Amino acid sequence: MNRALRYATVGAIAVSLLAGGSAAAFAAPQDLHTAKPVVAAAPAAASLTAKASVNSVKAWQEFRISGVAKGIKAGSNVTVQQKQGKKWVSLPAKAPVNKSGAYSVRVKLGIKGANQLRIAAGSTVSPVVAVTVR
Repeated sequence: MNRALRYATVGAIAVSLLAGGSAAAFAAPQDLHTAKPVVAAAPAAASLTAKASVNSVKAWQEFRISGVAKGIKAGSNVTVQQKQGKKWVSLPAKAPVNKSGAYSVRVKLGIKGANQLRIAAGSTVSPVVAVTVR
């Protein structure tokens, strides 16, 4: 009798464990389908502004191009590019972006006439700035 009682108790415990485990197993997939997916916020697109300190200069006279870089890490360099024919050519004029995102680059140009310039940081470029060299 004692042995029969033990078997009955073990059987009842096993059935309750299996029933509880199977209920949890069936409940888990339903919870996955009703849970809302987590969406990571997309980083803000990088942008650059640019403004020349003058509209016209003498050949090789120094001027500045200043602006603000948004979405670009502080300490990253911005480079001046000049349109030569159909290509944009990087000039040896660059400056770092400060903590607030501002930058200021010293530039000297020798190609007389209207020059189209822009600022570049990786694949991000500013609008075109025109400076005439006389």
